[in-house]
Amino acid sequence: MSNENLFFQAFVYLTAAVITVPISKRLGLGSVLGYLIAGVIIGPFGLRLVGQEGQDVMRFAEFGVVMMLFLVGLQLQPDLLWRMRMPIVGLGGLQMIANVVLLSGVGLLLGLSWQTALAISLILPLSSTAIGVQTLTERGLMRTPGGQSAFSVLLFQAVAVIPILALLPLLAANPAVDQAAAAQTGLAGWQQTLLVITTVAGIVVGGRFLMRPVFRFIAATRLREIFTATALLLVVGITLAMQAVGLSPALGTFVAGVVLAESEYRHELMSTIEPFQSLLLGLFFLSVGASIDFNLVLGQPLLIVGLIIGVSIFKSGLLIGLGTLFKLGLSQSILFAFALVQGDEFAFVLFSFAAQSNVLSENLAGILIAVVALSMLLSPLFMIAYDRLIEPRFAITSDEREADEIDDNENPVIIAGFGRFGQIVGRLLLANGCSITVLEHNPAQIELLRRFGWKVFYGDASRIDLLYAAGADQAKLLVIAIDDSEKILEMVDLARKHFPDLKLLARAIDRRHAYELIRREVDVIQRETFSSALDMGVEALKLLGVRSYRAHRAAQTFRHHDEEALHDMAAMAEDDSALMARSRQLSEDLEQILQSDEREVVHEVDRAWDLLAQQQDGQ
Repeated sequence: MSNENLFFQAFVYLTAAVITVPISKRLGLGSVLGYLIAGVIIGPFGLRLVGQEGQDVMRFAEFGVVMMLFLVGLQLQPDLLWRMRMPIVGLGGLQMIANVVLLSGVGLLLGLSWQTALAISLILPLSSTAIGVQTLTERGLMRTPGGQSAFSVLLFQAVAVIPILALLPLLAANPAVDQAAAAQTGLAGWQQTLLVITTVAGIVVGGRFLMRPVFRFIAATRLREIFTATALLLVVGITLAMQAVGLSPALGTFVAGVVLAESEYRHELMSTIEPFQSLLLGLFFLSVGASIDFNLVLGQPLLIVGLIIGVSIFKSGLLIGLGTLFKLGLSQSILFAFALVQGDEFAFVLFSFAAQSNVLSENLAGILIAVVALSMLLSPLFMIAYDRLIEPRFAITSDEREADEIDDNENPVIIAGFGRFGQIVGRLLLANGCSITVLEHNPAQIELLRRFGWKVFYGDASRIDLLYAAGADQAKLLVIAIDDSEKILEMVDLARKHFPDLKLLARAIDRRHAYELIRREVDVIQRETFSSALDMGVEALKLLGVRSYRAHRAAQTFRHHDEEALHDMAAMAEDDSALMARSRQLSEDLEQILQSDEREVVHEVDRAWDLLAQQQDGQ
């Protein structure tokens, strides 16, 4: 490929991503589906801007897979694997065993040989780590029970690829084929398996004892970019070594990542490489979309569509059953299943390797690769269905739980929401002898709080009947500390209408939310990060050499000016141009105020700040 053609290919890929992915995100389809659609559009079966000869697409795809597997391996620290050993081995192992048993049985019933059926049952159920992790992270579902279970299975599958690669050469359909493969590679099946195990062991042992001295030497140069170069050198070097002995480059890069995960320099390497991760994964998804063989699909549409539907139903049903068995709950079990319904990027390598080892025919491997690629294309649609159809139904069901009967409704203060924000307010009030009534709408949070001895009542504080039950008609203060901006505004309107004598203290999620609260004339508005950020600014000034009294006085000036600006700008919050112009003017005014303040005469009372700071440092 000429340099001009290489730059043109890069231009096409980047243009397709920049145009398609934001549109996909805006439509709620997610970035992964956007990349896949972009790949289809520019590929050999779309506009034919790339991949006409079939080589450039595979080159980009290989680069994406290599880097992706390196990054996946880099995150697989041994201590993380040990902490998650029960869900990884239990849930991941049971999922793999169930798939192998059931799919092998189906394959035998369809007339496949046991070797072919076993190979397919090992590869087809694997799920994409890149798609699964990225879609769960984008939707904020990674820390849910279903998300954690999906991640555990993905980790198990990533590790399971190594023994699968070692096993495939042993599944050659017959001795004659095995002899042909041996003639091609120079090794028999058992020798190929032994070579896989030996090479992987060599990489692990060599990396463990050689990498630390190498990175210690690199660290001494204090050149951050050298860490990136060294990591890439390791990846490319191991990839070439694996290719030289006829093994999968994917295996080498994955093991290289795991080796680096054990290094004490792992965090610096990740911080250097991480900015490239999303772009590299996007490049991989683009390549997948561009490499789908639609001629093969159109040649056997019923077979391939039937396989996609059948495999999706089979995997979803099995995963939902396993989720129920592990007591995830129906909603989380469905999330667990939908996050893993797609095929795996490893499958492209494994099916090709199985065909090279003569375990699968070239035609069958091509059909299965097309099924995997199309399942990846359809995967984000399952998550969209979960977001719009499944999750809302269960959310409504959870909201219909009856509120607790409140038997402590004569307290002067009601706190709605008792998370990280509300707890600080509540603890301060209790420490000063003020009685409070706490309302919380998150059952898991309530269970946790009650274990720590807190008296918390379940219920939606935006319901007028619950506020009456909590004693809002006779209370003095209502502290609204929930983290839902729209719900906060709804509660303010409700309290203003039904309890006009109740003083309202509300948490502002951001500046625009504060504007809305100001216009509703809320008595006290506290921006959730403003005070802590201002305190950190004071400490930053002090560390930069600014005297303590001056840093504190600058913070107080900033606070006073910003609070005035907040109320001033609330009236023009709907006019963005006026808002920005006023913001620039206020920033200039603040700078002038602070500069003039520096020229003022320092009073002795101000110097007390320095003495206080010295005393605190001495303690």
